[in-house]
Amino acid sequence: MRIRATVAAVTGALALSAVAAPVATAAEPKVPANVAAALDAVAAADGTSAFATAAAGASYVLDASFSNVKVNSGKNVVVGTTATVKVPVSFTLTHGADVDIHAADFVAAVQLYRGESFGDSFSDFTSSDATCTDSSATVASCKATVAIDPFYLFNDDAASWKAAAFAVAYNGEDPDDPDLDKVGVVVKDPTNSFRFQRLSQLTVNAAPEPVKKGKTITITGKLTHANWDNSRYVGYGNQSVVLQFRKKGTTNYTNVKGIKTKTTGNLKTTVKASIDGYYRFQFKGTTATAPVTVAGDYVDVK
Repeated sequence: MRIRATVAAVTGALALSAVAAPVATAAEPKVPANVAAALDAVAAADGTSAFATAAAGASYVLDASFSNVKVNSGKNVVVGTTATVKVPVSFTLTHGADVDIHAADFVAAVQLYRGESFGDSFSDFTSSDATCTDSSATVASCKATVAIDPFYLFNDDAASWKAAAFAVAYNGEDPDDPDLDKVGVVVKDPTNSFRFQRLSQLTVNAAPEPVKKGKTITITGKLTHANWDNSRYVGYGNQSVVLQFRKKGTTNYTNVKGIKTKTTGNLKTTVKASIDGYYRFQFKGTTATAPVTVAGDYVDVK
Protein backbone atom coordinates (compact mmCIF):
# COMPACT_ATOMS: atom_id res chain seq x y z
CA MET A 1 0.00 0.00 0.00
CA ARG A 2 1.37 3.37 -0.97
CA ILE A 3 1.44 6.30 1.43
CA ARG A 4 1.26 10.02 0.87
CA ALA A 5 4.15 12.36 1.45
CA THR A 6 2.38 13.45 4.65
CA VAL A 7 -0.55 12.62 6.87
CA ALA A 8 -3.35 15.19 6.80
CA ALA A 9 -4.58 16.99 9.90
CA VAL A 10 -1.64 16.00 12.15
CA THR A 11 -0.31 18.94 14.14
CA GLY A 12 2.87 20.01 15.89
CA ALA A 13 6.32 18.52 15.60
CA LEU A 14 4.92 15.11 14.71
CA ALA A 15 3.28 16.54 11.60
CA LEU A 16 6.38 18.24 10.31
CA SER A 17 8.69 15.35 11.07
CA ALA A 18 6.24 13.15 9.14
CA VAL A 19 6.61 15.58 6.26
CA ALA A 20 10.33 15.03 6.05
CA ALA A 21 10.51 11.28 6.48
CA PRO A 22 8.90 10.02 3.23
CA VAL A 23 10.66 12.66 1.16
CA ALA A 24 13.98 11.57 2.63
CA THR A 25 13.44 8.09 1.20
CA ALA A 26 12.70 9.33 -2.30
CA ALA A 27 15.23 9.30 -5.11
CA GLU A 28 18.09 11.80 -5.20
CA PRO A 29 18.45 14.46 -4.04
CA LYS A 30 17.38 13.27 -0.57
CA VAL A 31 16.28 15.76 2.07
CA PRO A 32 19.10 15.81 4.65
CA ALA A 33 18.52 15.15 8.32
CA ASN A 34 19.23 18.77 9.22
CA VAL A 35 16.24 19.92 7.15
CA ALA A 36 14.02 17.36 8.90
CA ALA A 37 15.23 18.64 12.25
CA ALA A 38 14.62 22.22 11.12
CA LEU A 39 11.01 21.32 10.36
CA ASP A 40 10.68 20.09 13.94
CA ALA A 41 12.04 23.39 15.18
CA VAL A 42 9.55 25.27 13.02
CA ALA A 43 6.73 23.13 14.41
CA ALA A 44 7.84 23.95 17.94
CA ALA A 45 7.48 27.65 17.09
CA ASP A 46 3.83 27.18 16.07
CA GLY A 47 1.30 29.18 18.02
CA THR A 48 0.49 32.20 15.86
CA SER A 49 -0.73 32.71 12.31
CA ALA A 50 1.62 31.09 9.78
CA PHE A 51 4.36 30.90 12.44
CA ALA A 52 4.94 34.63 11.90
CA THR A 53 6.26 35.03 15.45
CA ALA A 54 7.64 32.50 17.89
CA ALA A 55 5.49 31.14 20.69
CA ALA A 56 6.25 32.42 24.19
CA GLY A 57 9.06 30.47 25.78
CA ALA A 58 9.98 28.82 22.50
CA SER A 59 12.10 29.91 19.54
CA TYR A 60 12.78 33.56 18.89
CA VAL A 61 11.95 35.29 15.61
CA LEU A 62 15.01 35.13 13.40
CA ASP A 63 16.04 38.44 11.85
CA ALA A 64 15.62 37.27 8.28
CA SER A 65 13.08 37.46 5.47
CA PHE A 66 12.35 35.87 2.11
CA SER A 67 11.57 37.45 -1.26
CA ASN A 68 11.61 36.54 -4.96
CA VAL A 69 10.73 32.92 -4.22
CA LYS A 70 10.53 30.95 -7.47
CA VAL A 71 9.45 27.35 -7.97
CA ASN A 72 10.47 25.56 -11.17
CA SER A 73 11.32 28.90 -12.80
CA GLY A 74 7.65 29.90 -12.59
CA LYS A 75 6.37 26.87 -14.51
CA ASN A 76 3.94 24.21 -13.38
CA VAL A 77 5.42 21.01 -11.99
CA VAL A 78 4.80 18.10 -14.40
CA VAL A 79 5.29 14.56 -13.10
CA GLY A 80 5.03 11.17 -14.79
CA THR A 81 4.63 7.72 -13.24
CA THR A 82 8.11 6.60 -12.19
CA ALA A 83 10.86 9.17 -12.68
CA THR A 84 11.65 11.52 -9.79
CA VAL A 85 11.36 15.13 -10.94
CA LYS A 86 13.99 17.50 -9.57
CA VAL A 87 12.31 20.87 -9.16
CA PRO A 88 14.61 23.89 -8.73
CA VAL A 89 13.64 26.53 -6.17
CA SER A 90 15.31 29.85 -5.56
CA PHE A 91 14.83 32.83 -3.28
CA THR A 92 16.45 35.97 -1.91
CA LEU A 93 17.32 35.83 1.78
CA THR A 94 17.72 39.15 3.58
CA HIS A 95 19.08 38.90 7.11
CA GLY A 96 20.52 40.86 10.00
CA ALA A 97 24.25 41.44 10.13
CA ASP A 98 24.50 39.19 13.19
CA VAL A 99 22.84 36.21 11.43
CA ASP A 100 25.44 33.80 10.06
CA ILE A 101 23.63 32.13 7.17
CA HIS A 102 26.76 30.15 6.31
CA ALA A 103 27.02 28.50 9.72
CA ALA A 104 27.00 24.71 9.63
CA ASP A 105 23.83 24.65 11.75
CA PHE A 106 21.88 27.23 9.75
CA VAL A 107 19.16 25.79 7.53
CA ALA A 108 17.08 27.51 4.83
CA ALA A 109 14.67 25.57 2.63
CA VAL A 110 11.36 25.60 0.77
CA GLN A 111 8.40 23.29 1.15
CA LEU A 112 5.85 22.66 -1.61
CA TYR A 113 2.47 21.69 -0.24
CA ARG A 114 -1.20 21.17 -1.06
CA GLY A 115 -3.51 22.15 1.76
CA GLU A 116 -4.53 24.95 4.08
CA SER A 117 -1.10 26.11 5.15
CA PHE A 118 2.48 25.12 5.86
CA GLY A 119 2.24 22.38 8.49
CA ASP A 120 -1.41 21.61 7.66
CA SER A 121 -1.34 19.93 4.26
CA PHE A 122 -2.61 16.94 2.34
CA SER A 123 0.63 16.37 0.43
CA ASP A 124 4.03 18.03 0.60
CA PHE A 125 7.68 17.81 -0.43
CA THR A 126 10.58 19.65 1.19
CA SER A 127 13.70 20.91 -0.54
CA SER A 128 17.31 20.25 0.26
CA ASP A 129 19.16 22.77 2.41
CA ALA A 130 19.68 25.81 0.21
CA THR A 131 23.08 26.96 -1.03
CA CYS A 132 23.33 30.72 -0.62
CA THR A 133 25.65 33.15 -2.34
CA ASP A 134 26.16 36.58 -0.79
CA SER A 135 25.29 39.60 -2.89
CA SER A 136 25.98 41.92 0.06
CA ALA A 137 26.67 41.64 3.77
CA THR A 138 22.97 41.11 4.50
CA VAL A 139 21.47 39.77 1.25
CA ALA A 140 22.01 36.40 -0.41
CA SER A 141 20.70 34.53 -3.43
CA CYS A 142 19.78 30.97 -2.51
CA LYS A 143 19.05 27.82 -4.51
CA ALA A 144 17.78 24.37 -3.60
CA THR A 145 16.12 21.35 -5.18
CA VAL A 146 12.87 19.57 -4.36
CA ALA A 147 12.74 15.90 -5.35
CA ILE A 148 9.20 14.93 -6.43
CA ASP A 149 8.79 11.16 -6.39
CA PRO A 150 5.46 10.20 -8.06
CA PHE A 151 5.26 7.23 -5.68
CA TYR A 152 3.89 9.69 -3.11
CA LEU A 153 1.33 11.32 -5.42
CA PHE A 154 -2.33 10.54 -6.09
CA ASN A 155 -4.48 11.88 -8.92
CA ASP A 156 -6.16 14.46 -6.69
CA ASP A 157 -2.72 16.02 -6.23
CA ALA A 158 -3.02 17.35 -9.79
CA ALA A 159 -4.22 20.64 -8.38
CA SER A 160 -3.09 24.00 -7.07
CA TRP A 161 -0.11 23.91 -4.70
CA LYS A 162 1.65 26.52 -2.59
CA ALA A 163 5.19 27.09 -1.39
CA ALA A 164 6.51 28.18 1.99
CA ALA A 165 10.06 29.23 2.80
CA PHE A 166 11.64 28.76 6.23
CA ALA A 167 14.95 29.23 7.99
CA VAL A 168 16.31 28.00 11.32
CA ALA A 169 19.45 29.16 13.14
CA TYR A 170 20.47 26.68 15.85
CA ASN A 171 23.28 28.91 17.13
CA GLY A 172 25.32 25.94 18.36
CA GLU A 173 22.38 24.03 19.84
CA ASP A 174 21.98 20.30 19.23
CA PRO A 175 19.35 20.02 16.43
CA ASP A 176 18.06 16.79 18.02
CA ASP A 177 17.62 18.33 21.48
CA PRO A 178 17.91 22.12 21.28
CA ASP A 179 17.24 24.76 23.90
CA LEU A 180 14.52 26.45 21.85
CA ASP A 181 15.04 29.79 23.56
CA LYS A 182 18.36 29.96 21.70
CA VAL A 183 17.01 28.85 18.31
CA GLY A 184 15.86 31.41 15.72
CA VAL A 185 13.02 30.60 13.33
CA VAL A 186 11.41 32.50 10.46
CA VAL A 187 8.75 31.36 7.99
CA LYS A 188 7.08 32.97 5.00
CA ASP A 189 3.84 31.21 4.09
CA PRO A 190 2.70 31.15 1.39
CA THR A 191 5.25 32.60 -0.98
CA ASN A 192 3.53 31.77 -4.27
CA SER A 193 1.26 29.21 -5.93
CA PHE A 194 1.52 26.89 -8.93
CA ARG A 195 0.07 23.63 -10.18
CA PHE A 196 1.10 20.00 -10.20
CA GLN A 197 0.16 18.38 -13.53
CA ARG A 198 0.08 14.81 -14.76
CA LEU A 199 2.52 14.15 -17.61
CA SER A 200 0.81 13.42 -20.94
CA GLN A 201 2.00 11.36 -23.91
CA LEU A 202 0.83 11.41 -27.51
CA THR A 203 1.46 9.22 -30.56
CA VAL A 204 0.75 9.64 -34.28
CA ASN A 205 0.84 7.45 -37.37
CA ALA A 206 -0.09 8.57 -40.88
CA ALA A 207 -0.74 5.80 -43.46
CA PRO A 208 -0.33 4.59 -46.10
CA GLU A 209 3.22 5.69 -46.82
CA PRO A 210 3.76 6.47 -49.65
CA VAL A 211 0.35 7.44 -50.96
CA LYS A 212 -0.98 8.56 -54.32
CA LYS A 213 -2.13 12.15 -54.66
CA GLY A 214 -5.86 12.50 -54.01
CA LYS A 215 -6.07 9.27 -52.03
CA THR A 216 -7.09 9.11 -48.38
CA ILE A 217 -4.55 9.33 -45.59
CA THR A 218 -5.62 7.92 -42.22
CA ILE A 219 -3.99 9.48 -39.17
CA THR A 220 -4.23 7.58 -35.89
CA GLY A 221 -2.76 8.06 -32.45
CA LYS A 222 -3.43 7.93 -28.76
CA LEU A 223 -3.42 10.43 -25.88
CA THR A 224 -2.49 9.10 -22.46
CA HIS A 225 -1.59 10.70 -19.14
CA ALA A 226 -0.02 9.59 -15.89
CA ASN A 227 -2.30 7.89 -13.41
CA TRP A 228 -0.65 8.51 -10.05
CA ASP A 229 -3.09 6.16 -8.32
CA ASN A 230 -1.60 3.07 -9.99
CA SER A 231 1.68 4.38 -11.50
CA ARG A 232 0.57 3.70 -15.08
CA TYR A 233 -0.31 5.71 -18.18
CA VAL A 234 -4.00 5.56 -19.08
CA GLY A 235 -6.03 6.76 -22.06
CA TYR A 236 -7.29 10.33 -21.73
CA GLY A 237 -10.78 10.33 -23.22
CA ASN A 238 -13.05 13.05 -24.62
CA GLN A 239 -10.22 15.57 -25.02
CA SER A 240 -9.80 18.08 -27.83
CA VAL A 241 -6.73 17.49 -30.00
CA VAL A 242 -5.62 19.38 -33.11
CA LEU A 243 -4.27 17.70 -36.25
CA GLN A 244 -1.49 19.80 -37.78
CA PHE A 245 0.47 19.65 -41.05
CA ARG A 246 3.89 20.90 -42.12
CA LYS A 247 4.86 20.98 -45.79
CA LYS A 248 8.18 19.35 -46.64
CA GLY A 249 10.98 21.93 -46.65
CA THR A 250 9.20 24.31 -44.25
CA THR A 251 9.37 24.76 -40.48
CA ASN A 252 5.88 25.85 -39.42
CA TYR A 253 2.88 23.66 -38.73
CA THR A 254 -0.67 24.79 -39.54
CA ASN A 255 -3.91 23.51 -38.06
CA VAL A 256 -5.84 21.09 -40.25
CA LYS A 257 -8.77 20.11 -38.05
CA GLY A 258 -9.79 19.53 -34.47
CA ILE A 259 -10.91 16.12 -33.22
CA LYS A 260 -11.67 14.51 -29.87
CA THR A 261 -10.18 11.43 -28.33
CA LYS A 262 -12.31 8.35 -27.79
CA THR A 263 -12.98 7.23 -24.22
CA THR A 264 -9.85 5.09 -24.56
CA GLY A 265 -7.75 8.08 -25.63
CA ASN A 266 -7.52 6.80 -29.21
CA LEU A 267 -7.48 9.22 -32.14
CA LYS A 268 -8.46 8.64 -35.77
CA THR A 269 -9.17 10.97 -38.66
CA THR A 270 -8.63 11.21 -42.42
CA VAL A 271 -7.39 13.76 -44.97
CA LYS A 272 -6.84 13.78 -48.73
CA ALA A 273 -3.23 13.42 -49.89
CA SER A 274 -2.00 16.52 -51.69
CA ILE A 275 1.71 17.27 -51.03
CA ASP A 276 4.65 15.74 -49.16
CA GLY A 277 4.77 16.67 -45.53
CA TYR A 278 4.44 15.84 -41.86
CA TYR A 279 1.30 15.22 -39.80
CA ARG A 280 1.16 15.53 -36.04
CA PHE A 281 -1.29 15.88 -33.15
CA GLN A 282 -1.19 18.64 -30.54
CA PHE A 283 -2.90 18.61 -27.14
CA LYS A 284 -3.09 21.96 -25.34
CA GLY A 285 -3.53 20.40 -21.90
CA THR A 286 -5.94 20.94 -19.02
CA THR A 287 -5.48 22.31 -15.52
CA ALA A 288 -4.63 18.80 -14.30
CA THR A 289 -2.74 17.41 -17.32
CA ALA A 290 0.21 19.00 -19.10
CA PRO A 291 0.14 19.89 -22.83
CA VAL A 292 2.00 17.74 -25.33
CA THR A 293 2.88 17.81 -29.03
CA VAL A 294 4.05 14.71 -30.86
CA ALA A 295 6.78 14.74 -33.50
CA GLY A 296 5.45 14.77 -37.05
CA ASP A 297 5.03 11.62 -39.15
CA TYR A 298 6.19 12.06 -42.76
CA VAL A 299 4.02 11.07 -45.74
CA ASP A 300 5.44 10.86 -49.25
CA VAL A 301 2.79 11.79 -51.85
CA LYS A 302 3.38 10.32 -55.30
